[in-house]
Amino acid sequence: MQDIDTYFEANRQGWNLKTNVHESSSFYDLEAWKGGHDSLNPIELREVGDVSGKKMLHLQCHFGQDTLSWARHGARVTGCDLSDKAISLARKLSRDLQIPARFVRCNVYDLPQHLGGKFDIVFTSYGTIGWLPDLDRWASVVAHFLKRKGFFYIADFHPVIWMMDDEMEHLKYAYHNAGVIETEQEGSYADRYADIKYKEFGWNHSLSEIINSLIRHGLRIEFLNEYPYSPYDCFSKTVRGEDGNYRIQGLENVLPMVYSIKATKV
Repeated sequence: MQDIDTYFEANRQGWNLKTNVHESSSFYDLEAWKGGHDSLNPIELREVGDVSGKKMLHLQCHFGQDTLSWARHGARVTGCDLSDKAISLARKLSRDLQIPARFVRCNVYDLPQHLGGKFDIVFTSYGTIGWLPDLDRWASVVAHFLKRKGFFYIADFHPVIWMMDDEMEHLKYAYHNAGVIETEQEGSYADRYADIKYKEFGWNHSLSEIINSLIRHGLRIEFLNEYPYSPYDCFSKTVRGEDGNYRIQGLENVLPMVYSIKATKV
């Protein structure tokens, strides 16, 4: 069995490769975003609410597009990510667009050793905690950085979706955390034909594991919402609905595809 650091290092290298692809992809459409397009989705904009003047910490921020979008909405932002290529791009975007932000390159577990201060909001979204084996340790980091009465918010792909095979036809993986999932990857969700190959290591987490980890670290759950669609076209065999969101063809409005949680530090 490999150790956790080996898994994280492989994932860092994979995300470096993906960042090179994502920077020029139509999925992220950086040119439109630079021109003022908001990369945030209605789900998180509605549920997080007004962030004007709030200190916000964005965990696993990739190359900072959403982090900087929150800054455009008035937040004072800090982003953290494992990938050095992603953080380098995030800092460049911040400089080029003159959007104030701080970005920290480290594993989310190690962030307390690299960043001080408390935040009004800790935020994370879409494809984040599946890269972490231990949610109790993750929740301790969330609680560490939250001010009293501050809140944590996550919008992410539903654990049920991560049970499916790549073709979205059969159940393949356990709903709960049954250990590391090792896969060989080609391309990226942002460009399935990109000429990159890499190995990934991930972990599935049930809703009960996510919620209980937050409760154990002193957070009060304000809501759990579940949605039968994805705002992103990043799964196989999707169809776009009239609402602009994506569902698995043949399973429209059958599978939950996204969940969100808001939790306040008491």
